[in-house]
Amino acid sequence: MSEYVRNAWYMAAWAEEVPQGGFLARKLLDKPWLIWREGDGRWVMVADRCPHRFVPLSMGRFADGRITCGYHGLTFDGSGACIHNPFGNPLPATARLGICPVVEAHGGLWFWPGDPAMADPALVPDFSFIDAGPPVGRSRYVMEVNYELIADNLLDLSHAEFLHVESFGTNGSLFSHGNQTVETDATGAIWNKWDTAGAPPPGWSMPLVGEGQTVDQSLHMRWHAPANLALFIRMARAGTGGQDLIIPPIANPHILTPETQGSTHYFFTHEPGPEAEALARRVFLEEDEPMISAQAAAMGETDFWDMRPLVLASDAGAIRARRRLMQMRRAETGGK
Repeated sequence: MSEYVRNAWYMAAWAEEVPQGGFLARKLLDKPWLIWREGDGRWVMVADRCPHRFVPLSMGRFADGRITCGYHGLTFDGSGACIHNPFGNPLPATARLGICPVVEAHGGLWFWPGDPAMADPALVPDFSFIDAGPPVGRSRYVMEVNYELIADNLLDLSHAEFLHVESFGTNGSLFSHGNQTVETDATGAIWNKWDTAGAPPPGWSMPLVGEGQTVDQSLHMRWHAPANLALFIRMARAGTGGQDLIIPPIANPHILTPETQGSTHYFFTHEPGPEAEALARRVFLEEDEPMISAQAAAMGETDFWDMRPLVLASDAGAIRARRRLMQMRRAETGGK
């Protein structure tokens, strides 16, 4: 598996996942971490491993921004420093925890696992649309596959014609009347854009559109490295230049953060209520995940490029994103 890109923002959690007055324990990029909010409102992220005998600090006691190891009582604060040694003797400089810069933005907590001096909050991808519209539910699940395979899937929306026929199908319009473009914007984001014309997706024919009517639909997926994606959907009556919208524009985050090389935290939003969350989980867990899991099993430990994949025109966005990650890895490792 490829090494992680380090000098980039990843999402660790929705801020609401962290219990008030407590901490959240989560594995991110193969390492266990603790996240909590200090009394002054700052967020901190420290390694969930005592440097003494390496047990998880999450098994210990937490109070007032201090975590005490449940094994031998060493206590650490949010800076990673050991502030109490019950045995009294001086401790070496190694008696501290690893830390990561973490900031709150768009309802999420974002961490920078690379050079802290490069952790500019202005580089957090723009997901401001999450709070700009009506209230949404925020959810997460763990998909048991590598994050790049999930990003490939999201950057190739043509799979919806086959895998999401009932839930998200486009009635063949991607192939019969679809136009695909791949662009890079000023922020470095890669856009994979499908613009189509044809019959509306299943369930939309009546009463919003009218029997036999056609629609113009845009499906635009935005990718920020390493794997922070957003899908923007517009649907308008055909022939109106995209102005006579049938429904308000839709924007959905699809934010991926590796848990391990073989599992991924998938952060998403949905309309409030359990039914909407269940529909989203159906699409991701019952339709997408089995197929991507089968793909991962077929690849085994072989690198994606070593598999010599057949590349189709619809893969343009995913291939460009993979190449961007390769460039970023080479920059961080000095070309190795």
